Amino acid sequence: MVLLERIQTDRFYLREVAAGDIANIHKGLSDPEVTRYYAVHFATLEDTKEQMDWYADLKRTGTGVWWCIYDKTTDQFLGAGGYNNLEREHRKAEIGFWLLKEHWGKAILKEAMSAILNMGFSTLNLLRVEGFVDHENQKCKKALEKVNFTYEGTMRSCELKDGKALDVDIYSMLKAEWKG
Repeated sequence: MVLLERIQTDRFYLREVAAGDIANIHKGLSDPEVTRYYAVHFATLEDTKEQMDWYADLKRTGTGVWWCIYDKTTDQFLGAGGYNNLEREHRKAEIGFWLLKEHWGKAILKEAMSAILNMGFSTLNLLRVEGFVDHENQKCKKALEKVNFTYEGTMRSCELKDGKALDVDIYSMLKAEWKG
């Protein structure tokens, strides 16, 4: 899969996740508040290698790509976002994202997601981008709604986390709806 390794927005740049990003990825994915609604959490830097392998495997198999999000002015790492479950045949992918908690509420995701969506609809030629969100994750649902994703419904008791059944809300954005 050939993509732009670096994406620019007004305030940020997004660079493809690389092996050297493990400390930044660990900082986010070891924080219980960041991973509260995630299926992953890594207590140690060594454990985070599993996530780094996942990012590399997405790229290698052509089933997705993730970017680190950086502030253009300070060069500070803010979080990550990208695509997984990319299906070329059906021209769709799942979007995912997370931010370090000290950067929540600063409209970072709206700007970064718009750039990721633009990449998906133009370079990847996707017809549909999906977002699957834990029903309780209000912040994530609001972030998707801010970039005009459509709520499609709730899959009841469709996932288990720590032995508890979770409801998952489905959101989507169609290429025909994208105003990027």
